[in-house]
Amino acid sequence: MGAHPYWYFVKHQTNVQQALDELREREFRAGRYNPVIPFLSFQGGAQGLSPGPRHASIAEALEDAAEDGTRSILDIETVADEPDFGMAAPLDPELLEELYETTRPTRRMIEENMDFLEDVERGHCVYTVVYKDGKPDELFFAGYSFD
Repeated sequence: MGAHPYWYFVKHQTNVQQALDELREREFRAGRYNPVIPFLSFQGGAQGLSPGPRHASIAEALEDAAEDGTRSILDIETVADEPDFGMAAPLDPELLEELYETTRPTRRMIEENMDFLEDVERGHCVYTVVYKDGKPDELFFAGYSFD
């Protein structure tokens, strides 16, 4: 079927794991995951959809989604230093420099150039700090579904 990209901007906080946990809970509560919504279109503003969860917990949703995964941030359980399945790893500073000519990209820069997604493996996720007026403003998470 092919892997599907997903991405999210959330309010910046220094504890990236906490930000990830809160994002996963938000998306679960909104019901923005497979199998509730089998295929989300992030280009079309997936954040606007909110059918609500159809499972008692994230763990139950993951079990129901099986090998297809949830096609969302729910598939990513932890933050890590290096890319791996089910983990969010930081974007390489050299790649940020190459893509944006800075290691402090703004939201606009990221929205206009997501070429880094070409190198993200299925079932993996990356994140970076997003800057506004030279200060951390948001965290950005992006990844690819398993299928």
